[in-house]
Amino acid sequence: MKIRIRLPVLLPPRTQRLVRWSRRLLFATGIIALAYVGLTLLDARLYQVSAKHSLENQIRTSVGPTVSQVRPTVKEGDVLGRIDIPRLRVSVAVLQGTSSRMLRLGAGHIETTSLPGDPGNSGIAGHRDTFFRELKEIHVNDEIQLQTATGLFRYQVDWVKVVGSHDTSVLGASGAESTLTLVTCYPFYFVGPAPNRFVVHARKN
Repeated sequence: MKIRIRLPVLLPPRTQRLVRWSRRLLFATGIIALAYVGLTLLDARLYQVSAKHSLENQIRTSVGPTVSQVRPTVKEGDVLGRIDIPRLRVSVAVLQGTSSRMLRLGAGHIETTSLPGDPGNSGIAGHRDTFFRELKEIHVNDEIQLQTATGLFRYQVDWVKVVGSHDTSVLGASGAESTLTLVTCYPFYFVGPAPNRFVVHARKN
């Protein structure tokens, strides 16, 4: 019986160097990517702490709305309030605007909708892989609390549904009634730009 011995295939020196450098490059790229993600998450957490302190200061200095008071113009990045969903242990500051930076730092108020706490339908967006991740576990009748400088508002979830990414009907006006609409991308574990939106609608108690 013949015994065959397979000798390792030796690559040319130039190819060996290329393979070594490719491995080093991939390793370095992985380290940089992990560091970027870590720093981004840390930045968001620190900003959340700062934003919530800012809201607390607004609450302490607020004297309540009067007829003679004129609400200051809201600018992108302003802290408008804080959303808490007790059952899901969600607590996130709400910022004005839905730019990529705003959604990286917190939940963002959709500019075309009513301001949080005001009559009408207030739309708030958040990323599915950070602040709004736990929305996948939300149920009808869950309570959503909205704290603003003018008071604490309580809402009760009345429906949850998935719509197309271009369907803006869920952000339609609700008249004098105060409602809250939370929007995030769907599916939650989809890689890349998600094709749909996960929508949570709640009415003020």
